[in-house]
Amino acid sequence: MKIEIYGISQNPNTKDYIMVLQDKNYCLICNYKYSDINCKWCKRCETNKLITNWTSGNKKIDNFIQEKQLKIYNSRNIVFEWIPYNQFSEIKEIGTHDHITVYSAKWNNGPLMYDANIRKYKRTPDALVRFKCLLFKQESLTFFENLLLLFKEQNTTNEFLNKIKRYFMVNSNKIYGISQNPNSKEYLVILNGGCVKCGEIYTNILYGWCNLCHISSFKNNFVNWSRNELIDNFIQKMKLKIKKYDDIIFEWIPYNQFINVKKIGQNNFTTIYLAKWEDGPLEYNINTMQYERDPNRAITLKCLNNTRNMINEFLDKIKVNSIVKGSNVLNNIYGISQNPDTGNYIMVLHGKYFEKYFEGHCIKCDKIYTDIRNKWCKPCQIDYFKKFFTSINKEIDNFIQEMQLKINNHDDIVFEWIPYNQFNDIKRIGKGGFATVYSAIWKDGLLKYDINKNQYIRNFDTKVALKYLYNSQNITSEFLHEVKAYSINNSGKILKVYGISQDPNTKDFIMVLQYAEGRNFDYWIYNNYKYFNWSTKLKILNDIISGLKEIHQKQMVHHDFHVGNILFNEIFVISSNIKIYISDMGLCREVGNVDKTTIYGVMPYVAPEVLRGKPYTLASDIYSFGMIMYFVATEKQPFANCAHDELLALDICKGIRPEINESEAPKCYIDLMKKCWDTDPNNRPDAIKVEDSIRFLYNSYFGHSSINKDYEIEKQFKEAETYRRNNLSFFKYSQLDTHPQAIYTSRLLNPFTKVLEKYDKSECLECEIIN
Repeated sequence: MKIEIYGISQNPNTKDYIMVLQDKNYCLICNYKYSDINCKWCKRCETNKLITNWTSGNKKIDNFIQEKQLKIYNSRNIVFEWIPYNQFSEIKEIGTHDHITVYSAKWNNGPLMYDANIRKYKRTPDALVRFKCLLFKQESLTFFENLLLLFKEQNTTNEFLNKIKRYFMVNSNKIYGISQNPNSKEYLVILNGGCVKCGEIYTNILYGWCNLCHISSFKNNFVNWSRNELIDNFIQKMKLKIKKYDDIIFEWIPYNQFINVKKIGQNNFTTIYLAKWEDGPLEYNINTMQYERDPNRAITLKCLNNTRNMINEFLDKIKVNSIVKGSNVLNNIYGISQNPDTGNYIMVLHGKYFEKYFEGHCIKCDKIYTDIRNKWCKPCQIDYFKKFFTSINKEIDNFIQEMQLKINNHDDIVFEWIPYNQFNDIKRIGKGGFATVYSAIWKDGLLKYDINKNQYIRNFDTKVALKYLYNSQNITSEFLHEVKAYSINNSGKILKVYGISQDPNTKDFIMVLQYAEGRNFDYWIYNNYKYFNWSTKLKILNDIISGLKEIHQKQMVHHDFHVGNILFNEIFVISSNIKIYISDMGLCREVGNVDKTTIYGVMPYVAPEVLRGKPYTLASDIYSFGMIMYFVATEKQPFANCAHDELLALDICKGIRPEINESEAPKCYIDLMKKCWDTDPNNRPDAIKVEDSIRFLYNSYFGHSSINKDYEIEKQFKEAETYRRNNLSFFKYSQLDTHPQAIYTSRLLNPFTKVLEKYDKSECLECEIIN
């Protein structure tokens, strides 16, 4: 709204001209009405003054601060700003919570506050503030004894700002700004160090909790809860006993608040019930800095007989219980209630109180815990998971429920429907014949069971892989079959699957998978050939065959087993932390589920009988493992020097295998490899025997015990390791010498197997040829 002007005048002394304005409700600078008339505060002018003469040195953070400053709507709002670290004195560490360290300090200049008398912002010196160090910007990777420090400014800033945005959602009136420690480079969130209500220093600075204000609030809200003066006065006294933020708020709890009441024990004086408290107790939320109710809390009701007219005796029994959470939880008490039918008073106790009657029973359903050690109850958790399958597609919801019913341990993956808007920072990392794979950040992150809290919590900002399946708008059994083949078991060697999503634009369905930082075996070995010694080779092979055994024990055949489908958790060798995962489970099928019409895979890894038209079997996977053994020994792909066409298919069926220099690998190793790729599948060992053999080789070479150790094998491996170290340059350049028609991505191989029809009576085993 523009100002109305009555006229013009002139100061006779200064000769300055004067505008005669309508009233005093308009800004003298911009001529617009004040945003806050009482304080003569103009948002337009004041915010413009703030966005000058400062910088954090980081453009993203500068833009974020300016964005917050432009959202100031009145003179009472805190001015969010960049605060130089040298402004702080008397810095003291006061605590750590969830890996976040908190400090108290004095801000020498102090925050900006608007003074209505002088109509401008001024600073309040020596303000008490808190730091929250939300991020440590260093990661470490170990090359054996060498430590590499990496610094990722781009990713760090994004993660830091996301954390601040989440904090702003609940603490917008308590956060002053951002700073940075010039030595550690940690970013800091600067918070109000004094209570926003009374101005006194918080009783608990770490969590922004003021005992004085909460005591005052309890006094002001005294009511006749129970309609009994003795009990009401007792409740008031118990409320005023709180000294810490996590002390229990003692209450009068109406009996109709209890649901699912179940009798679990009785003696001459007392009856014990298990129940749920519908609204739940008041608990201090350290994020919102307010008391909030925790609904459906499992509690124990201790009903004392004949207490209607024995109130003093009843209250004496309560006094032995505690509102201090740090004490024995069996003595924790939430409050008092009364049975309206009998008139008997009830002590409302912690849900674990009844465990001394029924140790090992779930506090929610009273059944024995599925996992007693971690107090994890499968029936209750399955019921809790129901809210995580809301895809608006009944078939997928049923499938998600089926996957969740497979959970048998507290650390199994909770399979979910994940809305597409949960993904940030989506980047393409690979493309195949049927799918494109992207990396992304899942904002909320996967659910993990916290054994200390006995509940599931979110692992925010989980990095995941998104596998987009082409033309998958209509859900198919093939899609769901592949999802099933991945693992929800955290301890296995199969790539983990977190859930399903859908691209809102293409409507293609997406598999949300565990992200493997080290990519596939071929990519990983290119970065690690210098450090890929024989002890590491054998360890990785043992993990691979262990994963294949895991598949075979489920009576499944992988069908497409090659180094491109073996992924690593780390980019670089970290001796004790290397983990491998078997991926691309799309063709994995039950033993006996025969499809003779298509041959699909990477030709050098496909068994000769499969090329000749016979079905995939467990022995076919072992043949593929033999080729993986060749790759591990030589650090180059099998048949890299020739085209992968019908001639190679014919050679494989004739028994020709990739060549290996006997100095590259020990004889005992080569012998096992040749058994695995034997032309006759009946001569190949099974996964259990191969695993036992590799462990024996490892123990003979690298084991410390003389038991089950073969010194001749140890000698062979030492010679092979010496050869490897002396020929590192050969291993490096051998990876680059690949024929242009050597294809190491999975594809349809039927066009290359028709020529085999001419050789029905060849040296190969008798086999059926499919057109």
